[in-house]
Order: sequence, then C-alpha cells, then structure tokens
Amino acid sequence: MTAAGPAPAATPLLELRGLRKTFAAGRFARGAGACAARDVAFRLDRGECVALVGESGSGKSTIARMLLRLEPPDGGEIRLAGDDVLASEPRRASLRYRRRVQMVFQDPYGSLNPMHRVGHHLERPLRRHGAGAAGVHARVLELLRTVGLDPPGDYVDRWPHELSGGQRQRVAIARALAVDPELLVADEPTSMLDVSIRMGVLNLLARLKCERRLAILLITHDLASARYLADRILVLYRGRLVEDGPAERVVSAPAHPYTRALLAAIAGPRAAPHAPTAAPRNDAPAAGCPFAPRCTERLAVCDTSDPGPRDHAGVAVRCHLYPERAR
Repeated sequence: MTAAGPAPAATPLLELRGLRKTFAAGRFARGAGACAARDVAFRLDRGECVALVGESGSGKSTIARMLLRLEPPDGGEIRLAGDDVLASEPRRASLRYRRRVQMVFQDPYGSLNPMHRVGHHLERPLRRHGAGAAGVHARVLELLRTVGLDPPGDYVDRWPHELSGGQRQRVAIARALAVDPELLVADEPTSMLDVSIRMGVLNLLARLKCERRLAILLITHDLASARYLADRILVLYRGRLVEDGPAERVVSAPAHPYTRALLAAIAGPRAAPHAPTAAPRNDAPAAGCPFAPRCTERLAVCDTSDPGPRDHAGVAVRCHLYPERAR
C-alpha cells in the first residue's frame, strides 16, 4: 500500500511484497491462530525513515523480525536493492545480508552483555566482518565519537552497568553502525529511556539518516516520535497496513478511524469519543473490515466487505469512509 507523492527512486533499497505470517494456535488453544502480517507491502529508499506504527500486538515487531531473517515468513517477498532475498537465501541470511541490515533493540539494558566492556561490543562485529586487527581500536573510537560519546577514551573501557540508559543505547547504535549498514531497523529505540534523553537519541538517528543516507525503519507505538523522525508513517492494525502517507499529513489529518484513535489516546481523556472498544483477538478476520468491531464510525458495509486501499488527499487508506480508487 503506497501513498501518493513524489516519484520515488526506480529501485528502492527495501521493498516488501505481500509479506504474510500467521502463528499457529497452541495445542490447547481455540481458534485459527494469530495473524501477525497480512499481505504487507511497502518500500523504503536510501536516506528515508519510515515509521511502522500500531498498538501492542499489531504485528510491528514480527515484521521487523522477518526483515532481519529471525522469523521465516509464510509467503511474500523481501527485496533488498532489487534482489529477492528469500529466493536467493531461503534458509538463513548470509553474512553479507546481516552487514547490510542491522538492528537497534528496544532494551538498552538487555542488549549489551554485562560481562564485556564497551570496546568489546564494538570490536566483535568489526572482527566478525573481516576488519584488520591494526585498525580496530581506531575504528572503535571513531564509532563512539560518531554517536556522541566523546571523548571516546572515557567510554571504551567501561562496563555496561557504568553507563546510563541513553549512553547504552548510543553504544548499541554504534555497534549497529560498525559494519556500515544500508538499513537500520530501530525497534522502539527510545521507549525505555527517560523523556529528557529521548530527543537526543532521535536527533542522533536523524543526523545519521542525513549524513550517511541511512535508511531507517522505525518500529514504534509513539506517533510523536514517528512524526519527528519519519518521512512517512505506516499504520498497522492486526497485521495489515491501514494507512500510509507523509508523516506530517498522517498526524495532522489522520484518515483512518484507527489512526485517529491512536492520536486520541495520546491526547488524553478529553478525546474519549474517538477511543475504540477493547482490542479483539488478533486471529483470522471475518468477512468485513477487521477494525469494524471497535470502530466508532462504522457503516453497514463494514460488516460485510473488507475495504481495499484507496487514495485520500495524498494518503493511502483502507476504509469505507472514502470512495474506492478508480481502476
């Protein structure tokens, strides 16, 4: 699902086509299982940040794990610079793919091994990907300086427990940058940090995006962070994209009722009229719109017809409130 806008590059850095993933129900559970991704399709260009936004259980992290080759998809394509990754590397990701696609995890306290100093965490990926021993230390110092830990000599021999949460997350970002990736997947990179230091990490990611033409897939439930960092926002509900458009437009004039509900949750109790009912199970949908049981703007057609994507003011949206796109 692609929003209207300026013509993108002919071959995007990343393109997902019809990505699907369903987790089977447990042996003693009822139902058909949980659908974490349903025909997910989007593209990401070099130097662009795309935010994948949705509530817990919407499938954001599963899509990230499939992209990182930590979870096998049930179907679809992952194309990196035009190459069909799943076809060329069906069983596991190559070392080359892992160099090109790196991850920054949500928990800065759990992502660094407490038994090793900061320098070790940065030296290891460099050596694993073939860096010569002579230049490793200089490269480690350069990486620390790049992420704002300066002077780097004050940090290279510290243990993780001697760092603040923000400093640990900067080390995690430096570790991801060690192999010069083309795509950085950032899974809730500021959600476990104090509010006072979140902006510093977001500014660091924004600088890296511009200076290195680094593509960033930001996984978040925080529309404020998505608006600040991302060029485009993709809204995910029960494993499917329901809205895709420029970040400022999606936040300032949300088209889908679910997006409006997410914004209402940020606004507080006064926005209660827009709040949906409790989330249903994330299993196989009925014939109608998956969001219909929770929607405050529900139409009769919503119960019987699952809406396809349609254009609305430069945004691609799946909702019966808007006319279907002409074919």
